[in-house]
Amino acid sequence: MTEHPAITATRRWLEHFVIAYDICPFARREHQRGSIRYRLVAGNSLEFALETLISECLHLDAEPETETTLLIFNEDFQNFDDFLDLLAIAEQLLSDQDYEGIYQLASFHPDYCFDRVDAEDAANYTNRAPFPMLHLIREASIAAALAHYAHPETIPERNIALTRRMGVEKLRDILAGCFQDLE
Repeated sequence: MTEHPAITATRRWLEHFVIAYDICPFARREHQRGSIRYRLVAGNSLEFALETLISECLHLDAEPETETTLLIFNEDFQNFDDFLDLLAIAEQLLSDQDYEGIYQLASFHPDYCFDRVDAEDAANYTNRAPFPMLHLIREASIAAALAHYAHPETIPERNIALTRRMGVEKLRDILAGCFQDLE
């Protein structure tokens, strides 16, 4: 079975950026274990996206060998403000469904821009990805991993400094490379 191009591009982003530059020091282990689930969300509505999110929570509940899920929106939420609306509603939904403290969301988007940061600042690339994406993470796993990581609070600052040293042009090239030879 051939993998969908959006999943291939996302996997390349994980390998060639997140893991290669140690953006997330916990990603390599899960990637090597094959415990990352890539879920393409090809629907075109907020309701469908939220239903898929809860479906993935149920999957994680039932499948402990799946460590984390990347929900990839290859058709919808291309507008960053619309994506932020999805993120806010999704976080509230997790709370409403009693998943607060069990799962948390990280967010990625091709146009990610931190609040009060210039859109062209390389620091934004710490959360830029080939597609809009919600990363559903087990909180217990985060706590366990952080317990063995010295000074985890320095990870965001380290990543910001790294991406600024790399520069926007190199970071754009890395993202563009995720799509190389994909139809």
